[in-house]
Amino acid sequence: MAIKESSDELNPTVMIAGSALPKPHAARSAKDYLALIIATCGVGYLPLAPGTWGSLVGIGLYAFLKEAFHQIYFWAFLNHWLTKDAFAEGTEFRLTFLFMTVLLLVIGALTLLGTWAASRTERFSRRKDPAIVVIDEVAGQLVTFLFLPYYSGVLPLLIGFVAFRFFDIVKPYPARKLESLPAGLGIMADDLVAGAYAALVLSLLIAFSFLGGILPR
Repeated sequence: MAIKESSDELNPTVMIAGSALPKPHAARSAKDYLALIIATCGVGYLPLAPGTWGSLVGIGLYAFLKEAFHQIYFWAFLNHWLTKDAFAEGTEFRLTFLFMTVLLLVIGALTLLGTWAASRTERFSRRKDPAIVVIDEVAGQLVTFLFLPYYSGVLPLLIGFVAFRFFDIVKPYPARKLESLPAGLGIMADDLVAGAYAALVLSLLIAFSFLGGILPR
C-alpha cells in the first residue's frame, strides 16, 4: 500500500493499492533539495492549508510579473524602443495580449519545472502527491488569471482565488482522472485543469461586467 496525500486541505490522505513509487536514494542529493525548494515554493511546510498558501504565492507571483512587465514596457517606451503607437487607441488590448503571452511562458516553464520537482519530491518522500508540494497550485492560480484585462482591479483577483480553490478541491472532470497520471504529471495536471475552469468562470464574469457593469474593474 502507498500513502496518497494532497495539498488540497479538504481532500484527505488515503491509502492506495500498490506502489509505483521508485525507491529513494540512500541520502538526499543536492538535486533533491533543489526539487524540494521548487516544489514547496517556501510555503509547503506551513500548517493547516498548504494548497491555499500555494495559491496565495500564485497571486503574489502574478502581481510581481505584472509590475515587472509594466515597468519594462514603459521603460522601453521612454527609451524610444517603442513608438508613440504603443499608446494609441487599443493600448489596453495590446497590453492584455502581451502580458497574456508572458503568463503563458511562465506557466509553461512552471509546468515543466514543477513536473520535475514534484516527481523527485514524491520519490524521496515516499508519498503520492505529497502535501508539501504546492507549485501545482502556483501554476494553476496563474492559469486562472490568464484572460484578465490588463487594468483589472483587486476584486477579480479575489474572485479568481476563490474560484480556483473551489475547483482545485472539487476537481471536476477531467481533473480527478488526471491525478492518476504518473508522478509529477498527475500532480500538475489536475491543478492546471482547475485553473482553466476558474479562468472560464472569471472570464464570464468579466464579460458580463462589460455588458452590465456588475463587476468593478
